[in-house]
Amino acid sequence: MRIFKAVAEEGSVTRAAARLNRVQSNVSARLAQLEEALGVALFHRSARRLLITAEGARLLDYADRLLQLADEAAAAVQGRRAPSGKLQIGAMETTAAARLPLVLAAFHRLHPDVELLLDTGPTDYLVQAVVQHRLDCALVAAPVACPELAQLAVFEEELVLLTDLAHGPVATPHDVARKALLVFRAGCSYRRRLEAWFGDAGVGVGRVAEFGTFEAIIGCVAAGMGVALMPKEVLRQRSLAKSIRAHPLPAALAGVTTVLVWRRDIVHHPARQAFAASFPG
Repeated sequence: MRIFKAVAEEGSVTRAAARLNRVQSNVSARLAQLEEALGVALFHRSARRLLITAEGARLLDYADRLLQLADEAAAAVQGRRAPSGKLQIGAMETTAAARLPLVLAAFHRLHPDVELLLDTGPTDYLVQAVVQHRLDCALVAAPVACPELAQLAVFEEELVLLTDLAHGPVATPHDVARKALLVFRAGCSYRRRLEAWFGDAGVGVGRVAEFGTFEAIIGCVAAGMGVALMPKEVLRQRSLAKSIRAHPLPAALAGVTTVLVWRRDIVHHPARQAFAASFPG
């Protein structure tokens, strides 16, 4: 399963062999044995790359769960005293920038045997990644209505509306009705809040521009391209008062809780448990 997973993720026997510290012939032989045992082709062979088949994609989901369970079982029976191995963490882009650096640095000092892997994205993407075993845990915006996941409140954020410096005061969406919305891609909870604010006020959303990083959003706001919703903490840490203007919002829109989520059925995971314990409160 580990060999199959590596080949699926790398799309190449050569790269998978290097990642696993195995010879290429061994990886090819073990993959062929697996396909023969299952009676299906797991990959489409092309000149440059292996493309996973529909059957392979289904197996990959099971492989992730089987390997996670195997690691959990080994940790449980061996009674490991210190967390170790990989911990795959997900976080919203703004959370990763404003909140995680100090947390991850402190965690690494306490648990140097844990290999930290960080992925960023919008809330919906991260929730699905945890559900599908691609991440061990993730920091996302509440509320999270997913029965498969346990959750722990870790941060309280205040969201503010950003405009360029020359813009006047903003009390309602009508004050920025002609501005473009500068947002993260679909699935972002902050984006949903901003669009709902406009919708509740009866102000139609016109142009929407999607970005992959908060730095790009802030830069375009400063240039007068549009407005955005962002945690106040991001602005405080970067001293952006001379380039953009932050407008307070109604409490129902501004207040948001960031929660750490993980699969409820994975009870014993020392590294994840240690990470959850690293948050105050």
